Amino acid sequence: MTEERDLGKSSSDGRVLDGLRRAVELGANLLDTSDSYGAGRAERILERILREYRNESLIVSGKVGRIRGSAPHAYADRNIHRQFQQTRDNLYVDEVDIYTLDSWDFGPQDRYLGSAIDQVRTLQQLGDIKAIGMRGPYVHYGATPAERNACAERFLYLFRLIKPDIIWTRFNALTPVISLEGEDLFAFTARHGAGVILAAPLAHGLLTGKALPSAMPRLGPPDAAASTRSLAPQALEAIAAGLDVLRDHFGDAPGVLTRLALRSCLQKADHGAAVVGFTREDQVTENFRCLGPPLTTTELALVDEVYAQIRTGIEESTERQGAPRASV
Repeated sequence: MTEERDLGKSSSDGRVLDGLRRAVELGANLLDTSDSYGAGRAERILERILREYRNESLIVSGKVGRIRGSAPHAYADRNIHRQFQQTRDNLYVDEVDIYTLDSWDFGPQDRYLGSAIDQVRTLQQLGDIKAIGMRGPYVHYGATPAERNACAERFLYLFRLIKPDIIWTRFNALTPVISLEGEDLFAFTARHGAGVILAAPLAHGLLTGKALPSAMPRLGPPDAAASTRSLAPQALEAIAAGLDVLRDHFGDAPGVLTRLALRSCLQKADHGAAVVGFTREDQVTENFRCLGPPLTTTELALVDEVYAQIRTGIEESTERQGAPRASV
């Protein structure tokens, strides 16, 4: 349950490898990557881990749909096949366990949707990939009801055509709830027999109580203005107030808030898993060591109630700002 994607110049391969080794040793068996993470560098680093731990039952999750290379579109022609072959070469594996269509952009009027579906199904039929994934429904925290409905409709349309085995989506306590045919994501996927992979369960550190506004990354679309991608002060206040309520109830020991954020995701459904990004080995250690036993039904209900209050506070702050801001 780990993901390494922030491969900036300041990050050394050795540090990433140490974090991945620690994760595997602590029990992580789902390793998530993409051809777009470091332009294949993340895949090549992961290959070393797969080679070192070849006797472990590791599940590799890859993605496609962000890099088009010389093709007119990331999903055009046989580009998925080309990108997959590069991914397989980088990982030095015969097959990839989960291969996810990482974008809902299939060109004008979904021109390349049919091609994309045909390509991943062919890869599955050939035994090159075990499970087909697609990106799940996700909207920025200030999304209006109309935007949420539009997102749900788009997801349902693509889901019915792609018929994925796995839904890969950003999800944490701060993401708005989206209704799918009258159900939440977990009930919907359970009914359709699809697994769920949840990314960013700690909301980029916001739910751990450690992230400071001055150190927060820009969380919205890269092409959006910086002023609309930063967190509003009122949103930060709503988050801080909610975390204080959790501290009052569960205590302020190190890792408590991290545990609650991870447990609230992991206990959403039996058919789900979480991937947690890291930049340092000690973060991996803390994430695993703080998990502890599952939350009780009463504890989980309290956590969910507080998180719901935080989401309400964020939505109200967004309305006061008059425009949607950062994604979390």
